[in-house]
Amino acid sequence: MSANALPTPVTKAGQDGLAALLADPGKALVALDFDGTLAPIVADPELARAHPEALGALVALAPKVAAIAVITGRPAEVAVRNGGFSDAPGLEHLVVLGHYGAERWDARTGEVTAPEAHPGVEAVRAELPGLLDGSGAGPGTWVEDKGRAVAVHTRRAADPQAAFEALRAPLTDLAARHGLIVEPGRMVLELRPPGIDKGVALTGFAREIGAGSVLYAGDDLGDLPAYAAVDTLRSEGTPGLLVCSGSDEVTELRERADLVVDGPEGVVRLLRELADRIG
Repeated sequence: MSANALPTPVTKAGQDGLAALLADPGKALVALDFDGTLAPIVADPELARAHPEALGALVALAPKVAAIAVITGRPAEVAVRNGGFSDAPGLEHLVVLGHYGAERWDARTGEVTAPEAHPGVEAVRAELPGLLDGSGAGPGTWVEDKGRAVAVHTRRAADPQAAFEALRAPLTDLAARHGLIVEPGRMVLELRPPGIDKGVALTGFAREIGAGSVLYAGDDLGDLPAYAAVDTLRSEGTPGLLVCSGSDEVTELRERADLVVDGPEGVVRLLRELADRIG
């Protein structure tokens, strides 16, 4: 692939972030969401798998940068399995920050570390079936148990957006009663503990490794805190590049991004182009 294929960010800040990454890749952090960014969105999240060329692109880039971090709301072990990351040669510089950073899987050790789960998650888990039955959202809504969080999906409903809107207020009330928050996404409402998000996870890891530049790629509302974290790092002198894995469902990231690519395929292509340019 030609080095000339590397796209140009539309903002000066993004151009500076890309230039810093290319100038000193050994201090660069490349951080990526999983669903919608490395993996196409599917109706059943259990069937989500990384783009067929994602692992090869990560293996090509990982040895050339300080670290690659996959930051996801999924349990770390699920992202590792669905991404095919376990025991992949060349991924020693990769970590998976699951549950928005509450869990951490390190490719060097193959181990997951995590604190105790928030007690409110168990309480919400018990009450959700009754709430959904009386919500009027209709059939097709279902609950994904993430262990440290629970997510209510509406993508299978007859009218996914109407079901999403019908559930937003009651789920917000339920979460609040048990000390949780609601994170909206692409036809999904996730109930999880406060004080953890992709921005906190990204900032903490970037500072831990002393990142000299940061690239973050995401596709959904849950990625906005990571975008804000990159903005903060920029204000502190760490160049950054915001990449949107484009979709028609969420426009907020597209509007804030320095660079928009065509979904997971475009993200994979960008990773390959970066690896080729670094050499």
